[in-house]
Amino acid sequence: MWPSDADLVRRARDGDPAAFEALVDRHYPDCLRYAFRMLGDRADAEEAVQDAFVRAYRSLWNYRERDQFRVWLLRILANRCRTRAAAARRRLRHLEAFAASVDRTAVAPQPNGGFGRAVQRALAALPVEQREAFLLKHVEELSYEEIARITGAGLSALRMRVKRARERLAALLEAYRDD
Repeated sequence: MWPSDADLVRRARDGDPAAFEALVDRHYPDCLRYAFRMLGDRADAEEAVQDAFVRAYRSLWNYRERDQFRVWLLRILANRCRTRAAAARRRLRHLEAFAASVDRTAVAPQPNGGFGRAVQRALAALPVEQREAFLLKHVEELSYEEIARITGAGLSALRMRVKRARERLAALLEAYRDD
C-alpha cells in the first residue's frame, strides 16, 4: 500500500529525503500541468513548480495535517505563478514598447497555430483571477472550498470567476475559430 501524503510529510519532517522525493514524484505532473496552463510557457512553468517544491520543503513545518497536502502545495504554486505572470507582463510591456518604438509591425499578432494554441491563447487572455479559478476547478478538479483555501477568495466570488471564465473562453475560442 502506498503511504499517504500525511505519512510522507511526517517522514520528510523527520529528515527522510526519500519521503519528500516521493511527494514530488506524486504531485509534479499535476503541478506542471497547472503551471503551464497558468503561464503558457513550459520553461516558466517548470521553474514555478520547482520553486514551489523548494518553498514547500522549507515550509513543511507550516503544513497542518488537517489540510490536504495537494491543496497546500497548489496554494504555494498559485502564488508562484501569480508572481511569475506579473513579472512576465512587465517584461512584455517593456519589450512591446521597445519594439513599437523601432518597428510598428514587430508587435502584430502571430497567426493561430492550431486548437491547442488557441486554447492556450484564450486562457492567456483571461484575467489572472479567472484563469486561476477556471484551471483549479476544471483542470485540477478541486472543489470550490479547496479553491478558496488556495486563493483566499470567497465561494461566491470563485463561482462568478469560473462562470465568467467559461463564458469568455467560449467567446474567445469562437473568435479564434473564425480567424
